[in-house]
Parts: sequence; C-alpha cells; structure tokens
Amino acid sequence: MTDRFRAGAGRLCLDFIRTLRYRGTPAEVEELPDAAAWGAWIDAFGPFGTPVRPTSVDDAWVVREAIHALLTSPVRDPVRRSLNRFAALPVPSPSLTASGEVRWQAPDPASAMVALLARDALDLVTSPELTRVRRCAGPTCGALFLDTSRPGTRRWCSMEICGNQAKKSTYRAKAGTRA
Repeated sequence: MTDRFRAGAGRLCLDFIRTLRYRGTPAEVEELPDAAAWGAWIDAFGPFGTPVRPTSVDDAWVVREAIHALLTSPVRDPVRRSLNRFAALPVPSPSLTASGEVRWQAPDPASAMVALLARDALDLVTSPELTRVRRCAGPTCGALFLDTSRPGTRRWCSMEICGNQAKKSTYRAKAGTRA
C-alpha cells in the first residue's frame, strides 16, 4: 500500500470514507478526483492482484457519501436504498491458480469493490462495533475510525499525525504559560 491513501481506521469502509480528507473544513481534499485515483485506491485496498482501471468514479463517490451519512446521521431511505443497491452487486470470487495461490476476480472489479464497501458498512452498522466508531479529536481532521483500544478511549485517528499534533499543541501551550 502506498502513502497516498490513509489506512488504519479499523474497517475498509472507514478507510474509504477518509478519501475525502478533512471533510467539512476549509482544507477539504478530494483524494478520488478521477477514475485513475479510484483505480489506485482499489489497487491499494482491494483483493485484486492486478491493476484495476475503472472508467468512472461516480459510483465510488455515491457509496462514500452514503456510508458517511449512514455513520453520522439518522438513516434515511435514500441512503439505505443506495447502500442496499450497491451491496447487491456481485463481489469478487476466489479461484485457485495452478501454483496454489488464491486470485480474486470479478467481471467489473470497480463495481465489485463498491459492493464490498457497501457490505462492510452494512455489517458495521448492524454490529456491536458501531458503538466504537469515533470521530477524530484532531481539530482539523474529523475522520471516523474504529476504536479497538481495550478501554475504548482512543481519541485520534492516528497517533502519529493527529495525536502528535495535539500533544505538541498542548506542550506549546503549557510552555507559553510558564514563560
């Protein structure tokens, strides 16, 4: 996986919605501006062993926004219907190669990836894990992540980035009041 896309949110669907980085802030960045970027995301996170070259990113945007809405606001019929429709698409199927390796295949890998993302989101919202979905405490971040810490008190999507920034800010504020 490259550093181009963030991973580590705890679920595939949560990593996917983070492709709209800094959502709702002036610094918002679209990480899937075109089909090539969508293909790169599938290559990084999907089960396929060969590069995927989708022709459009439109379905990915629709699913991403539906997943975000599902996790952050009361479920509305259009969101529910949209995710159900995408979840019903064919998913990748495994096959064993002559050399004994499993290869994942789909007639349309981009649609199959959308189906996997929708299914993962539906699984998440119907599981006990939903109570552990958190919004990052970073003031400019707001990414969602699955808190898998034992006490369930994780505050940041990434300790290396958001957590480190918060700790530096706290240190500077304390140092400034001492001076």
